[in-house]
Amino acid sequence: MSNPMMQAMQQLQLMQEKMAEAQAALEQKRITRSGGDGLVQVTVSGLGKIIGITISPEAMTAEDKDTLEDLLITTINHAVDEAKEIANQDIGDATNGLMPNIPGLDLPI
Repeated sequence: MSNPMMQAMQQLQLMQEKMAEAQAALEQKRITRSGGDGLVQVTVSGLGKIIGITISPEAMTAEDKDTLEDLLITTINHAVDEAKEIANQDIGDATNGLMPNIPGLDLPI
């Protein structure tokens, strides 16, 4: 194997290791967002998985089920979007420019 080819393979292995470390760290991160002045609270992992949903008693007694559902959807989406932003930043920091920017690939999530 030529020297440039060996260097490319080593760089790829390093990038894979750093991405695995960053993803493990993201799995431990928690992002919590509230909606409706605290009526609902959503917690997601740094990988965008829903960890918990809390609905206040005031929201549970609300007569408008559709409003509560919309509030949950909006709050969940905000938390997941923030998790994606954090994940992209953390993966970018971990790979430190080792991974090329490939449009449409949407890494890491």
